[in-house]
Amino acid sequence: MHASRTLPLLAIAASAALLVGCSAATDTDAVDSGADVVADGAFTLYSGRDEELIQPLIDIFEEQSGIEVDVRYGNTAELGALLLEEGDQSPAQVFLSQDAGALGALSQAGLFAALPDDVAEAVPAGFTSTDGSWVGLTGRARVVVYDSEELSADELPDTVLEYVEPEWAGRLGLPPGNASFQSFVTALRVIEGEQVAEDWVEALASNDLQIFENNTATLTAVNEGALDVGLINHYYWFRQAAEVGAENMRAQIAFLEAGDAGSIVNVTGAGILSGAAADADALEFVRFLISEQAQTYFVEQTFEYPLLPGVAAPEGLPALDSLVNPELDLSDLDDLATTQELLARYGLI
Repeated sequence: MHASRTLPLLAIAASAALLVGCSAATDTDAVDSGADVVADGAFTLYSGRDEELIQPLIDIFEEQSGIEVDVRYGNTAELGALLLEEGDQSPAQVFLSQDAGALGALSQAGLFAALPDDVAEAVPAGFTSTDGSWVGLTGRARVVVYDSEELSADELPDTVLEYVEPEWAGRLGLPPGNASFQSFVTALRVIEGEQVAEDWVEALASNDLQIFENNTATLTAVNEGALDVGLINHYYWFRQAAEVGAENMRAQIAFLEAGDAGSIVNVTGAGILSGAAADADALEFVRFLISEQAQTYFVEQTFEYPLLPGVAAPEGLPALDSLVNPELDLSDLDDLATTQELLARYGLI
Protein backbone atom coordinates (compact mmCIF):
# COMPACT_ATOMS: atom_id res chain seq x y z
CA MET A 1 0.00 0.00 0.00
CA HIS A 2 1.04 3.58 -0.57
CA ALA A 3 0.63 5.71 2.53
CA SER A 4 0.33 8.91 0.51
CA ARG A 5 -2.77 7.53 -1.18
CA THR A 6 -4.64 6.44 1.95
CA LEU A 7 -7.16 9.29 1.84
CA PRO A 8 -8.50 8.58 -1.68
CA LEU A 9 -8.87 4.94 -0.73
CA LEU A 10 -11.08 5.74 2.23
CA ALA A 11 -13.76 7.05 -0.09
CA ILE A 12 -14.22 3.64 -1.67
CA ALA A 13 -13.19 1.34 1.14
CA ALA A 14 -16.80 0.60 2.00
CA SER A 15 -17.21 -1.20 -1.33
CA ALA A 16 -14.09 -3.32 -0.93
CA ALA A 17 -15.94 -6.57 -0.35
CA LEU A 18 -17.56 -6.46 -3.78
CA LEU A 19 -14.46 -7.87 -5.44
CA VAL A 20 -14.53 -11.14 -3.50
CA GLY A 21 -15.07 -14.09 -5.78
CA CYS A 22 -13.92 -12.55 -9.08
CA SER A 23 -10.46 -14.09 -9.14
CA ALA A 24 -8.80 -17.47 -9.29
CA ALA A 25 -11.84 -19.66 -9.85
CA THR A 26 -12.33 -18.29 -13.36
CA ASP A 27 -8.74 -17.60 -14.41
CA THR A 28 -8.39 -20.66 -16.62
CA ASP A 29 -11.36 -19.53 -18.72
CA ALA A 30 -9.30 -16.56 -19.87
CA VAL A 31 -6.43 -18.24 -21.61
CA ASP A 32 -6.06 -20.09 -24.85
CA SER A 33 -7.06 -23.68 -24.32
CA GLY A 34 -3.63 -25.04 -25.13
CA ALA A 35 -1.60 -22.60 -23.05
CA ASP A 36 -0.13 -23.04 -19.60
CA VAL A 37 -1.66 -20.66 -17.08
CA VAL A 38 0.82 -18.23 -15.53
CA ALA A 39 0.05 -16.76 -12.10
CA ASP A 40 3.17 -15.45 -10.36
CA GLY A 41 1.41 -12.77 -8.33
CA ALA A 42 2.62 -9.79 -10.35
CA PHE A 43 2.34 -8.15 -13.75
CA THR A 44 3.40 -4.97 -15.54
CA LEU A 45 0.87 -2.35 -16.57
CA TYR A 46 1.41 0.49 -19.03
CA SER A 47 -1.13 3.16 -18.07
CA GLY A 48 -2.06 6.04 -20.33
CA ARG A 49 -4.41 7.25 -17.62
CA ASP A 50 -3.19 9.72 -15.00
CA GLU A 51 -1.66 8.32 -11.83
CA GLU A 52 -3.81 10.60 -9.69
CA LEU A 53 -6.98 9.07 -11.15
CA ILE A 54 -6.11 5.40 -11.51
CA GLN A 55 -3.59 4.56 -8.79
CA PRO A 56 -6.17 4.50 -5.94
CA LEU A 57 -8.08 1.83 -7.85
CA ILE A 58 -4.90 -0.15 -8.48
CA ASP A 59 -4.16 0.04 -4.75
CA ILE A 60 -7.55 -1.51 -4.00
CA PHE A 61 -6.92 -4.28 -6.51
CA GLU A 62 -3.51 -5.03 -5.03
CA GLU A 63 -4.86 -5.15 -1.50
CA GLN A 64 -7.75 -7.45 -2.34
CA SER A 65 -6.07 -9.76 -4.85
CA GLY A 66 -2.57 -9.94 -3.42
CA ILE A 67 -1.25 -9.29 -6.93
CA GLU A 68 1.47 -6.68 -7.32
CA VAL A 69 1.08 -4.22 -10.19
CA ASP A 70 4.23 -2.62 -11.59
CA VAL A 71 2.91 0.52 -13.31
CA ARG A 72 4.54 2.65 -15.96
CA TYR A 73 2.58 5.89 -16.41
CA GLY A 74 2.70 8.08 -19.46
CA ASN A 75 0.80 9.79 -22.24
CA THR A 76 -1.49 7.32 -24.05
CA ALA A 77 -0.18 8.19 -27.50
CA GLU A 78 3.45 7.93 -26.35
CA LEU A 79 2.91 4.60 -24.60
CA GLY A 80 1.05 3.27 -27.62
CA ALA A 81 4.00 4.22 -29.83
CA LEU A 82 6.38 2.61 -27.33
CA LEU A 83 4.40 -0.64 -27.38
CA LEU A 84 4.49 -0.66 -31.18
CA GLU A 85 8.26 -0.15 -31.02
CA GLU A 86 8.80 -2.81 -28.35
CA GLY A 87 6.56 -5.35 -30.06
CA ASP A 88 6.68 -8.81 -28.53
CA GLN A 89 9.71 -7.76 -26.46
CA SER A 90 7.65 -5.38 -24.33
CA PRO A 91 7.71 -5.96 -20.57
CA ALA A 92 4.06 -4.86 -20.42
CA GLN A 93 1.30 -7.40 -19.92
CA VAL A 94 -1.66 -4.97 -19.86
CA PHE A 95 -2.22 -1.64 -21.58
CA LEU A 96 -4.72 0.79 -20.06
CA SER A 97 -5.57 3.46 -22.61
CA GLN A 98 -7.18 6.89 -22.45
CA ASP A 99 -8.87 6.42 -25.79
CA ALA A 100 -9.98 3.88 -28.38
CA GLY A 101 -7.61 5.11 -31.08
CA ALA A 102 -4.46 3.83 -29.42
CA LEU A 103 -6.15 0.52 -28.61
CA GLY A 104 -7.24 0.12 -32.21
CA ALA A 105 -3.73 0.83 -33.50
CA LEU A 106 -2.25 -1.86 -31.24
CA SER A 107 -4.99 -4.30 -32.16
CA GLN A 108 -4.38 -3.68 -35.85
CA ALA A 109 -0.70 -4.42 -35.27
CA GLY A 110 -1.62 -7.78 -33.71
CA LEU A 111 -0.22 -6.91 -30.29
CA PHE A 112 -3.26 -7.92 -28.21
CA ALA A 113 -4.32 -11.39 -27.10
CA ALA A 114 -7.97 -12.33 -27.63
CA LEU A 115 -10.04 -11.75 -24.49
CA PRO A 116 -12.41 -14.44 -23.22
CA ASP A 117 -16.04 -13.92 -24.18
CA ASP A 118 -17.21 -13.03 -20.67
CA VAL A 119 -14.79 -10.09 -20.68
CA ALA A 120 -15.08 -9.03 -24.32
CA GLU A 121 -18.88 -9.05 -24.15
CA ALA A 122 -19.26 -7.49 -20.70
CA VAL A 123 -20.03 -4.03 -22.08
CA PRO A 124 -22.42 -3.11 -24.90
CA ALA A 125 -21.32 -3.30 -28.51
CA GLY A 126 -20.29 0.10 -29.78
CA PHE A 127 -18.20 0.81 -26.70
CA THR A 128 -15.64 -1.95 -27.11
CA SER A 129 -13.64 -3.74 -29.80
CA THR A 130 -15.45 -5.66 -32.50
CA ASP A 131 -12.94 -8.51 -32.45
CA GLY A 132 -12.54 -9.06 -28.70
CA SER A 133 -8.98 -7.73 -28.65
CA TRP A 134 -9.69 -5.03 -26.03
CA VAL A 135 -12.58 -4.07 -23.77
CA GLY A 136 -14.06 -0.62 -23.15
CA LEU A 137 -14.08 0.56 -19.55
CA THR A 138 -15.61 4.06 -19.38
CA GLY A 139 -17.21 6.56 -21.73
CA ARG A 140 -16.19 10.19 -22.07
CA ALA A 141 -18.19 12.62 -24.17
CA ARG A 142 -16.64 15.50 -26.04
CA VAL A 143 -18.17 18.83 -25.04
CA VAL A 144 -17.80 22.55 -25.56
CA VAL A 145 -16.83 24.46 -22.42
CA TYR A 146 -17.76 28.13 -22.57
CA ASP A 147 -17.49 31.33 -20.52
CA SER A 148 -21.05 31.80 -19.26
CA GLU A 149 -20.36 35.46 -18.42
CA GLU A 150 -19.57 36.21 -22.05
CA LEU A 151 -21.77 33.73 -23.91
CA SER A 152 -25.10 31.98 -23.55
CA ALA A 153 -25.67 28.41 -24.69
CA ASP A 154 -27.91 29.50 -27.58
CA GLU A 155 -25.05 31.57 -29.04
CA LEU A 156 -22.88 28.48 -29.49
CA PRO A 157 -22.63 26.65 -32.83
CA ASP A 158 -24.30 23.24 -33.07
CA THR A 159 -21.44 21.59 -34.95
CA VAL A 160 -17.69 21.51 -34.43
CA LEU A 161 -17.08 22.54 -38.04
CA GLU A 162 -18.45 26.01 -37.25
CA TYR A 163 -15.82 26.71 -34.59
CA VAL A 164 -13.21 27.54 -37.23
CA GLU A 165 -15.29 30.37 -38.69
CA PRO A 166 -13.67 33.86 -38.51
CA GLU A 167 -15.94 34.96 -35.63
CA TRP A 168 -14.18 32.45 -33.36
CA ALA A 169 -10.65 33.59 -34.21
CA GLY A 170 -8.56 33.77 -31.04
CA ARG A 171 -11.54 32.66 -28.93
CA LEU A 172 -11.17 28.87 -29.14
CA GLY A 173 -8.65 26.83 -27.17
CA LEU A 174 -7.76 23.14 -26.95
CA PRO A 175 -4.85 20.74 -26.32
CA PRO A 176 -3.82 19.32 -29.73
CA GLY A 177 -1.37 16.90 -28.14
CA ASN A 178 -4.11 15.25 -26.08
CA ALA A 179 -5.06 11.70 -27.07
CA SER A 180 -8.79 12.39 -26.84
CA PHE A 181 -8.52 15.40 -29.14
CA GLN A 182 -6.53 13.35 -31.62
CA SER A 183 -9.18 10.62 -31.52
CA PHE A 184 -11.82 13.28 -32.20
CA VAL A 185 -9.89 14.41 -35.29
CA THR A 186 -9.70 10.77 -36.37
CA ALA A 187 -13.48 10.53 -35.92
CA LEU A 188 -13.86 13.70 -38.00
CA ARG A 189 -11.87 12.03 -40.78
CA VAL A 190 -14.04 8.90 -40.56
CA ILE A 191 -17.40 10.69 -40.38
CA GLU A 192 -16.86 13.67 -42.68
CA GLY A 193 -14.07 12.43 -44.93
CA GLU A 194 -10.38 13.21 -45.28
CA GLN A 195 -10.77 16.49 -47.17
CA VAL A 196 -13.27 17.99 -44.74
CA ALA A 197 -11.04 17.02 -41.83
CA GLU A 198 -7.94 18.52 -43.43
CA ASP A 199 -9.79 21.74 -44.29
CA TRP A 200 -10.96 21.96 -40.66
CA VAL A 201 -7.48 21.43 -39.24
CA GLU A 202 -6.01 23.97 -41.64
CA ALA A 203 -8.66 26.53 -40.68
CA LEU A 204 -8.14 25.75 -37.00
CA ALA A 205 -4.41 26.36 -37.26
CA SER A 206 -4.87 29.67 -39.08
CA ASN A 207 -7.63 31.01 -36.82
CA ASP A 208 -5.42 32.15 -33.94
CA LEU A 209 -6.04 28.94 -32.01
CA GLN A 210 -5.20 29.11 -28.31
CA ILE A 211 -3.12 26.03 -27.53
CA PHE A 212 -3.07 24.43 -24.09
CA GLU A 213 -1.12 21.57 -22.57
CA ASN A 214 -4.14 19.55 -21.51
CA ASN A 215 -7.89 19.56 -20.85
CA THR A 216 -7.48 20.87 -17.31
CA ALA A 217 -5.55 23.93 -18.49
CA THR A 218 -8.19 24.58 -21.15
CA LEU A 219 -11.00 24.40 -18.60
CA THR A 220 -9.11 26.66 -16.20
CA ALA A 221 -8.63 29.32 -18.88
CA VAL A 222 -12.36 29.38 -19.59
CA ASN A 223 -13.29 29.35 -15.92
CA GLU A 224 -10.99 32.31 -15.26
CA GLY A 225 -12.40 34.33 -18.15
CA ALA A 226 -9.21 34.12 -20.24
CA LEU A 227 -10.83 32.07 -23.01
CA ASP A 228 -14.31 32.09 -24.53
CA VAL A 229 -14.66 28.45 -25.59
CA GLY A 230 -12.71 25.21 -25.46
CA LEU A 231 -13.07 21.60 -26.56
CA ILE A 232 -12.60 19.07 -23.73
CA ASN A 233 -13.95 15.83 -22.29
CA HIS A 234 -17.05 16.20 -20.12
CA TYR A 235 -15.67 14.77 -16.90
CA TYR A 236 -13.10 17.52 -16.37
CA TRP A 237 -15.94 19.97 -15.81
CA PHE A 238 -17.91 17.59 -13.59
CA ARG A 239 -14.87 16.85 -11.46
CA GLN A 240 -14.17 20.52 -10.81
CA ALA A 241 -17.86 21.31 -10.28
CA ALA A 242 -18.01 18.59 -7.62
CA GLU A 243 -15.17 20.31 -5.77
CA VAL A 244 -16.38 23.91 -5.88
CA GLY A 245 -20.10 23.61 -6.68
CA ALA A 246 -21.61 23.89 -10.13
CA GLU A 247 -23.16 27.24 -9.18
CA ASN A 248 -19.66 28.62 -8.60
CA MET A 249 -18.38 27.64 -12.04
CA ARG A 250 -18.02 30.46 -14.53
CA ALA A 251 -17.29 27.81 -17.15
CA GLN A 252 -20.29 25.81 -18.31
CA ILE A 253 -20.58 23.01 -20.86
CA ALA A 254 -22.73 22.35 -23.90
CA PHE A 255 -23.18 19.26 -26.04
CA LEU A 256 -23.05 19.55 -29.82
CA GLU A 257 -25.83 18.04 -31.90
CA ALA A 258 -26.19 14.26 -31.80
CA GLY A 259 -24.00 12.53 -34.36
CA ASP A 260 -21.58 15.43 -34.73
CA ALA A 261 -17.93 14.40 -34.66
CA GLY A 262 -17.37 16.99 -31.96
CA SER A 263 -19.67 15.16 -29.57
CA ILE A 264 -18.38 11.62 -29.97
CA VAL A 265 -18.34 9.33 -26.97
CA ASN A 266 -14.87 7.87 -26.82
CA VAL A 267 -13.88 5.20 -24.35
CA THR A 268 -11.03 4.27 -22.11
CA GLY A 269 -10.15 0.62 -22.42
CA ALA A 270 -7.72 -2.16 -21.66
CA GLY A 271 -6.10 -5.00 -23.53
CA ILE A 272 -3.79 -7.86 -22.64
CA LEU A 273 -0.59 -7.99 -24.67
CA SER A 274 -0.14 -11.07 -26.82
CA GLY A 275 2.88 -12.21 -24.84
CA ALA A 276 0.69 -12.36 -21.73
CA ALA A 277 -2.14 -14.40 -23.26
CA ALA A 278 -1.80 -17.00 -20.50
CA ASP A 279 -1.14 -14.57 -17.64
CA ALA A 280 -3.92 -15.12 -15.10
CA ASP A 281 -2.86 -12.10 -13.02
CA ALA A 282 -3.20 -9.76 -15.99
CA LEU A 283 -6.62 -11.16 -16.79
CA GLU A 284 -7.79 -10.83 -13.20
CA PHE A 285 -6.95 -7.13 -13.32
CA VAL A 286 -8.86 -6.59 -16.57
CA ARG A 287 -11.83 -8.44 -15.09
CA PHE A 288 -11.61 -6.20 -12.04
CA LEU A 289 -11.78 -3.09 -14.21
CA ILE A 290 -15.19 -4.13 -15.55
CA SER A 291 -16.50 -5.21 -12.14
CA GLU A 292 -19.28 -3.28 -10.41
CA GLN A 293 -16.79 -2.02 -7.84
CA ALA A 294 -14.38 -0.52 -10.36
CA GLN A 295 -17.17 0.88 -12.51
CA THR A 296 -18.69 2.56 -9.47
CA TYR A 297 -15.29 4.03 -8.64
CA PHE A 298 -15.09 5.58 -12.10
CA VAL A 299 -18.54 7.12 -11.65
CA GLU A 300 -17.85 8.52 -8.18
CA GLN A 301 -14.21 9.51 -8.55
CA THR A 302 -13.72 10.40 -12.23
CA PHE A 303 -17.31 11.24 -13.29
CA GLU A 304 -17.12 9.13 -16.44
CA TYR A 305 -19.89 7.06 -17.96
CA PRO A 306 -19.78 3.47 -16.67
CA LEU A 307 -20.07 0.86 -19.42
CA LEU A 308 -21.15 -2.08 -17.29
CA PRO A 309 -24.94 -2.46 -17.58
CA GLY A 310 -26.74 -1.70 -14.34
CA VAL A 311 -24.28 0.88 -13.00
CA ALA A 312 -25.80 4.37 -12.96
CA ALA A 313 -24.02 7.27 -14.64
CA PRO A 314 -23.07 10.44 -12.75
CA GLU A 315 -26.02 12.69 -12.00
CA GLY A 316 -26.58 15.47 -14.49
CA LEU A 317 -25.30 13.72 -17.61
CA PRO A 318 -27.52 13.08 -20.63
CA ALA A 319 -28.28 9.44 -21.39
CA LEU A 320 -25.33 7.77 -23.04
CA ASP A 321 -27.49 6.40 -25.85
CA SER A 322 -28.52 9.94 -26.78
CA LEU A 323 -24.91 10.87 -27.58
CA VAL A 324 -23.84 7.86 -29.60
CA ASN A 325 -23.23 8.24 -33.32
CA PRO A 326 -24.58 4.98 -34.79
CA GLU A 327 -22.46 5.46 -37.91
CA LEU A 328 -19.18 5.48 -35.99
CA ASP A 329 -17.43 2.27 -34.99
CA LEU A 330 -14.78 3.06 -32.37
CA SER A 331 -12.61 0.39 -33.96
CA ASP A 332 -12.32 2.73 -36.94
CA LEU A 333 -10.32 5.19 -34.82
CA ASP A 334 -7.21 3.03 -35.16
CA ASP A 335 -5.44 5.24 -37.72
CA LEU A 336 -3.89 7.58 -35.20
CA ALA A 337 -0.67 7.97 -37.19
CA THR A 338 -2.40 9.71 -40.10
CA THR A 339 -4.14 12.08 -37.69
CA GLN A 340 -0.87 12.96 -36.01
CA GLU A 341 0.75 13.55 -39.41
CA LEU A 342 -2.14 15.87 -40.30
CA LEU A 343 -1.82 17.87 -37.09
CA ALA A 344 1.97 18.08 -37.47
CA ARG A 345 1.64 19.26 -41.06
CA TYR A 346 -0.22 22.34 -39.83
CA GLY A 347 2.05 22.91 -36.84
CA LEU A 348 -0.39 21.86 -34.13
CA ILE A 349 1.85 19.17 -32.62
